[in-house]
Amino acid sequence: MRNDRYQRGYETLHRLAGESGKKVVENIQSFAPDFGKMMIEFGFGDVYSRPAFDLKQRELITLVSLITQGIGERQLLFHFKAALRVGWTIAELIEIIIHCAAYAGFPRAAAALEILQQLSNDLQSSEYDCLDQEN
Repeated sequence: MRNDRYQRGYETLHRLAGESGKKVVENIQSFAPDFGKMMIEFGFGDVYSRPAFDLKQRELITLVSLITQGIGERQLLFHFKAALRVGWTIAELIEIIIHCAAYAGFPRAAAALEILQQLSNDLQSSEYDCLDQEN
């Protein structure tokens, strides 16, 4: 039986990423069950679920952290999708990247912009719904 932290984290993850989030977790848990559990309980159950910020604000914080670190292409793509799901627009995400360029440098910002551009192109494809929107 799952605990309250896990349930809260799973619900938060689902709000951010829909079914694609579930697939990410299942993939991680199939290889490293303890890591998957920690990610859901701590990352999404404890941190993302705190009341001080809403999910849109938390995605801004997460994106800035990932962009300025210059790592985690998969994580950055995951969080760009989550940011779109919680109300950010492509234009606003571009502004976030531009702002990060001043502090993290153009190479890191350009790498993030490339990931966002590919996502934007994919979203414009009529056969692609990477945001896993629900009815």
